Amino acid sequence: QNAAIAFNWYKKYFGFSAIVFEDKACAALMTRYTGGDVQQRYAVLAMNMQGGGGFEIWQYTSRTPSAPKKAFQLGDTGVNTVKLRSKDILAAYQLLKGDGSAMVTPISDGPCGIKHFYVKDPFENHFEITEDTYWFAKNGHPVGGVCGVVIGVSNIEKAVQFYQNILGYNMVLFDKEDVFDEWEQLAGGKKRVRRVVLQHREKYSGPFSRLLGPTTIELVEAKEGFTNKIFEDRYWGDLGFIHVCYDVNRMKELGKVCEKAGYGFTVNSESSFDMGKAAGHFCYNEDPDGTLIEYVETHKVPILKKIGWYLDLRKRKTIKPLPDWMVKCMGLGKKSLELAGQ
Repeated sequence: QNAAIAFNWYKKYFGFSAIVFEDKACAALMTRYTGGDVQQRYAVLAMNMQGGGGFEIWQYTSRTPSAPKKAFQLGDTGVNTVKLRSKDILAAYQLLKGDGSAMVTPISDGPCGIKHFYVKDPFENHFEITEDTYWFAKNGHPVGGVCGVVIGVSNIEKAVQFYQNILGYNMVLFDKEDVFDEWEQLAGGKKRVRRVVLQHREKYSGPFSRLLGPTTIELVEAKEGFTNKIFEDRYWGDLGFIHVCYDVNRMKELGKVCEKAGYGFTVNSESSFDMGKAAGHFCYNEDPDGTLIEYVETHKVPILKKIGWYLDLRKRKTIKPLPDWMVKCMGLGKKSLELAGQ
């Protein structure tokens, strides 16, 4: 509902302090998911430069965003939870428990034997803080960037095929059907579910691969009780996790793979689009339950905005990672929002 308030909370408690872009514009290409009308929006891409994916904090400026019509439960189809890495799980737990504005579960062992806990932020979004050894850099904050998501699905076998064949999560780390004690305090956590955790066998490639790091996809299928579609009768951009975004190389080749598999692009910017000081080519498709996946091939990115230094990746002939020092410069820019207090 308020991007500035959300950004300040995520900056303090999750360490997402680096602003890659900040942009006010209309979502002209997304009318398929916004009721057929072009909607105005404000967006900011915030990163935790210790390593991991970022948050695109997205706010409608042309309408009041809608909350889910039915209370969320684990296993509802769509993005259930975002996973954040932590180098000090106890310090992260104490920081979030001391805040008082968020619901925090006890630390427990996750499905792969790694310590983790869950937190619901003041905006009703669920996050999993999980112990991790991968770090791009260190700045003293106990929480790092995004290292995966939990997605509710209606048919886990069909969903596994999508995430393996389209997104390359070709290694199964965990596959079990049970009632899980660690979810007891979460809505819908007392029912029987099947959980499958997937990971890439190969290392990532691409300019920002070392910053973004390895990720997992955890798929959850409820085996008892009723489930809902999280974004049923709502717009993309309404409250919650609206999509999962991937940094990609060779978008046209990816498009052919998706089309052949029966999951062709539903949105395609075709050529370069601008988001403030960043630019690229973006596309969307849907997983078997309609959960939106975005793919972005970055064309231009600000490295050091203070001196007007922008990198045009279209001139680059390799998909090897950018030098670490260059990527770290991205975190030296602006730390506050123009629309603070909006």
